[in-house]
Amino acid sequence: MAETGASPLPPTPPAHTPLSRAEHFVWLTARVLEQRRFEHHFLDGGESGADAVETALAAYRNEDEGYGHALEPDLRGPVSQPLHTAHALRVLDSIGRCGGQRVERVCRYLTAVSSPDGALPAILPSQRGYPTAPFVPIVDDPPSELLATAPVVGLLHRNEVWHAWLFRATDFCWQAVDSLEKSHPYEIEAAVAFLDSASDRPRAEAAADRLGRLVREQRLAVLEPRRPAAYPVASGYAPGEHHFPYDYARTPGSLARAWFTDEEMARALDHLASEQQADGGWPVRWRQWAPGTALECRPMVTIEALRTLRAYGRPIA
Repeated sequence: MAETGASPLPPTPPAHTPLSRAEHFVWLTARVLEQRRFEHHFLDGGESGADAVETALAAYRNEDEGYGHALEPDLRGPVSQPLHTAHALRVLDSIGRCGGQRVERVCRYLTAVSSPDGALPAILPSQRGYPTAPFVPIVDDPPSELLATAPVVGLLHRNEVWHAWLFRATDFCWQAVDSLEKSHPYEIEAAVAFLDSASDRPRAEAAADRLGRLVREQRLAVLEPRRPAAYPVASGYAPGEHHFPYDYARTPGSLARAWFTDEEMARALDHLASEQQADGGWPVRWRQWAPGTALECRPMVTIEALRTLRAYGRPIA
């Protein structure tokens, strides 16, 4: 008599394309939000797919119109945080829904949690008491940070959202970008997210040119993927937490694309494609401090890897 009940999940099939291997990985491991995002971006989701992404994202929204509930997996607990809300805006932007009343409500939240200078701290003290990555400091009076503010301001400018909060936050970003000297990769990524959409294009191009020279002088991008040990890892980063040209220039249209030669970008993209693992997903390079967070982050990283490869015309399907 045959056994009844659910069969064990099959091993990863010997799929023929990066996309089909990644699809198996996403269905096996991802949260509903990342499953819906994968469908929308790679399985012809269309408007119905965007609706499904938005519905999944709404589960993370709080009454204060911020987002919480570990949307950004390294911050656990229900409370709204600027980093969660920035993540939500990136998701909305990726499906063409970063506008209207939903974003107006988000801007009210941003106004409420901003520092006196009008910009955003990364982590509010309300996070205290909930599990949090050990590399994320929680202080009583957190300062404004370019890391938290610049991606949000960039997304809102890109989507032509105009709100009173943006004026002072934009000024903060310009001042912070102009004063960058000694930096680290995530801060540079945040600066690029702002500059790519800033309305003053000549100023943005000049600032990006200066940051590109800084990145090369401080060796903040691995230009020879076969020799990663030749490049320093920023203080506080995990061993091997390197950054590559595509981390800064996620699309060919980014201002950061001019920082790298065609050969350097080609080598980096070859490396990104080769990073797909046997289970179909891409690895997490930052410090993994809990099993659940690593599991939740890998589908997110996998979706972004596929989107980057596709943006540069690399075959994935």
